[in-house]
Amino acid sequence: MSRPKKYRVHLSNEDVDYLKKTLRNPKTTLTVANRCRILLDLDEDHPPVKNYVQCVETYGVSRATIATVARKYCEGGIPLALKLNRSINSDNARRKVDGRIEAKLIEVACGPAPEGHSRWTIRLLENEMKAVLDEPISRETIRRTLKKTGLNLTEANTGVSLKKQTPIS
Repeated sequence: MSRPKKYRVHLSNEDVDYLKKTLRNPKTTLTVANRCRILLDLDEDHPPVKNYVQCVETYGVSRATIATVARKYCEGGIPLALKLNRSINSDNARRKVDGRIEAKLIEVACGPAPEGHSRWTIRLLENEMKAVLDEPISRETIRRTLKKTGLNLTEANTGVSLKKQTPIS
């Protein structure tokens, strides 16, 4: 015998209409749409009612997700259940390398290599950028930025002196 549900979902007719309207909106994200469907399926006032296991199989989310949506609805209603909480460390976090830093990095990488070196390396660029900028940036960030811009540090000519093209006669 399973444990009785701790959080029971009881939606009013207005709540059901709001959730269905949200589902019809083409700009609704998949996460929010799944949360709406979960709430509609767990609603005990509008049958048929699904249990957690059926919701897991239907929507391909974990049981913990179902329980969290039900708990948030019971604690704060629909707005809290549909709200997406983003961590400051998520993909939407502020990037360390903006356009200004990227331009400075490319300027340094295209400049002459330091004394005693034939070309720039990622570690040399990291040390140079520590001296140039107030805030150090990691080797991986430098590597990703250079890869994104298509700058190849292994080439003999990284832009220090451009090769002159001879006109074809």
